[in-house]
Amino acid sequence: MIYLLLRGMNFKQLSQHFIEELGGIYDREEGLSIFNIVAAHVSGLNRGALLLRQLTEVPVPELDVYLLHLAALGEGEPVQYVLGSTVFYGLPFKVSPAVLIPRPETEELAEWIIDCCRSQEFKIMDIGTGSGCIAVTLKKNLALSRVFALDVSAEAIEVAADNAALNEVVVNFVCADIREYVSSEKFDVIVSNPPYIRVKEKLDMHDNVLAHEPHLALFVSDENPLVFYKAIADFALSNLNRGGMLFFEINEYLGQETIEMLMDKSFINIELRKDMQGKDRMIRCQLLG
Repeated sequence: MIYLLLRGMNFKQLSQHFIEELGGIYDREEGLSIFNIVAAHVSGLNRGALLLRQLTEVPVPELDVYLLHLAALGEGEPVQYVLGSTVFYGLPFKVSPAVLIPRPETEELAEWIIDCCRSQEFKIMDIGTGSGCIAVTLKKNLALSRVFALDVSAEAIEVAADNAALNEVVVNFVCADIREYVSSEKFDVIVSNPPYIRVKEKLDMHDNVLAHEPHLALFVSDENPLVFYKAIADFALSNLNRGGMLFFEINEYLGQETIEMLMDKSFINIELRKDMQGKDRMIRCQLLG
């Protein structure tokens, strides 16, 4: 009966239906933003086109897809997982619950690396690649560089490899735990966005993140929150070329602790950078030349 009542609605009415149905999870602005994302995916309509077609009736086959997606969204599933895709640094990426959804602040990290590496060829390793968003973006924008990407999850590697193919780039993937991985390869750049959220910070997180995104890629213990940073720094000590650069995305609350750890391991030129929200979010340092 409800479905029959919805048939014949126009895009304006459908957007309002989304906002109302998702009201228990998202505020009005977020609900509208989610509808716009779904509309771009289902109907190929950007925000401007939607405004022009507000009073146009939604075709029944499309309405079926909208309502199917709305049901999943109503369960708190992130829109990127519902659609199976997202955009990162202007590039298309497949995502699944096996990988984290790429964040805008990670785009800033990728841009920092691209700006530092435009002038020549580099050999780059992305550790904890997840969806492959960093590795694929770097290869796409630094075509002459060789890019490697490592993750402990075979499922994540599969998603990342699909994204490399989707974006027509070659990335060399390795399935391994960085805490145990040993290699004779030498790199000019190592980058990582490893798990860094302490268990005690769960209370500050949105329920749909906790319920749907992979905890393996999110959380570390309160007692040893830099466990992956230490392992990656140790790997960098052995596998960075002299003068090579190490980049991290970091926990905003642990910037000073991360700097001190890197200093203790004799890295130099340590630079802490804030993200677009003014949070301590990225670090770059170098191996002594």
